[in-house]
Parts: sequence; structure tokens; C-alpha cells
Amino acid sequence: MLDDVLPVLCCPHCGLSLQAAEASVRCSAGHGFDVARQGYLSLLPGDARLGSADTAEMVAARERFLGDGHFEPLAGALSAEAVRALEARPGGAILDLGAGTGWYLARVLERAPGRSGLALDLSKHALRRAARAHDRIGAVAADAWRTLPVREGAAALALSVFAPRNAAELARVLRPGGALIVVVPTDRHLIELIEPLALVSVDERKRERLNAQLDPHLRAQGVRRLEWTLQLSRAGVRDIVAMGPSARHAEPAALEEAILSLSEPVAVTASVQISLHGRAREEGTG
Repeated sequence: MLDDVLPVLCCPHCGLSLQAAEASVRCSAGHGFDVARQGYLSLLPGDARLGSADTAEMVAARERFLGDGHFEPLAGALSAEAVRALEARPGGAILDLGAGTGWYLARVLERAPGRSGLALDLSKHALRRAARAHDRIGAVAADAWRTLPVREGAAALALSVFAPRNAAELARVLRPGGALIVVVPTDRHLIELIEPLALVSVDERKRERLNAQLDPHLRAQGVRRLEWTLQLSRAGVRDIVAMGPSARHAEPAALEEAILSLSEPVAVTASVQISLHGRAREEGTG
């Protein structure tokens, strides 16, 4: 619910705290923001660029695919990692940057009683679903690459699951001693589909680039690889393509012809890296 995360948020214009008003949120300087009837709040600046936001079709494909349970192994591993990280971090919200439909954040909250969850995303189509994914999720429209409308030190844990990673902003909003969990695909992810469907492939140096991006702000504390096999129908293949970056690059007719040539079920490797990164504790803090 938005009420649960209002203490975590701040005005994107002046940085002041926000209070609930009728069907809106306001700061003491008079800046106001409407709450959509679907339950999410937009704190996007007026010049926000929405071209990279997930479309309604991408979000619908993701909701179908995740709802079919194909990524349950990842949800379980992510939740277990989150529980371990939170054990030493009392207080503070869980922030999911690029949360999409809120599916992963909801799974983490199920194992983190008493924590509020903040789902940040650029896509209104995703946020409509995130707002109802869990009763402790507040869904907010925000641009991951700009200053986040989140108070400094408000989050005990941040998540980035197949999503953008604004390292400087994530470090700012984490409490001293806070942690970030990042999930990225490895170069083996969906490897059986990449060539026949001409999908976007993962750079073999992705882990190296990830560390270089985060290290100035967040210290690497551990990494593991998780792999499992997906048994997909052609409809499942369509959805996993439609929900990812290849959806923006594929030629629809050629893609559909290639999918129809696949024999069902299609055995596909899911392969991800799960890494933990910590904000260094400051002198005199616990």
C-alpha cells in the first residue's frame, strides 16, 4: 500500500517529505502528485522519457510466463538470499528498482514479515499490476537513471532483477550496512533459442562490467550461478521472447516462423548470476 511507503519517499522536485491527500500526494512546498485509480503513484518529472518503458504487450507476456511458474527456482533463491541479507539489517524498506509487475518483490515480502516494499518502474502497465501484487507493496513511477524519489538511507535492501542498476542512487538510498541483490542473465541464458530465433545474446563479460559499474559505490560480497531447465510450449517461447529485450528488435513474421519450426516441448536453459553487494558501514554506525 502507498501509505506504507510514503515515509520512504520524497518529493522529486524539492526533496521534502510527502503526505497523503485526497487521491493525491503532496509535499509542504505545494508540489502535488496524483494517485492513479489503479493504485500507483507517479513521481516522474515532467520531462520524463518513457520510450524505454515496457509496453502493455511486454508486461502481459511477463505476467503469463511468471504465472506459469517457469522462474520459481529463481524466486526461491532470490527470497532465500534476501532473508539472509535482512537478518543483520533491522528496520528499513525493501526497494525493487525496475520492479516490473512486482512478482519478485512480492515473493521476497512473503518471507519478510513487517517489511514494506517499494516497487519502482517506468512502465504504467507494469505498475498497475505491481500495485496489487502484495498488500505491503507501494508502486511508484520513477526513472531508474535519474535521482530516485526516495529518502537517503531509507532502504535496508534493494533488488535489481533483470533491471537497470543506478549504482550511485542505490548506494544513496541504502542504509549504512544495507545490501543490494542483483540478478543478471549469464551467457548461457536461453542459449538454445538465441541462434534459431535470432535473439539478443548476453555479453560474456557482463559480470566484469557489472562489477565495474557497482564497485565505486557498493562492495561485492558474494556471487552464485543458478541454472535450471525450462520445458516450454511454443506459447511459452513467445512469451519469454516478448517479455525481454529481443521484443524490441525481432521482426514479427520471421520470429513467428522460427517459433513454429520448434518441436514441443522446447527444453531451454535458464541461467542467471545472483550477486550480493553491500554499502560499507560508516564510522560509528551499526
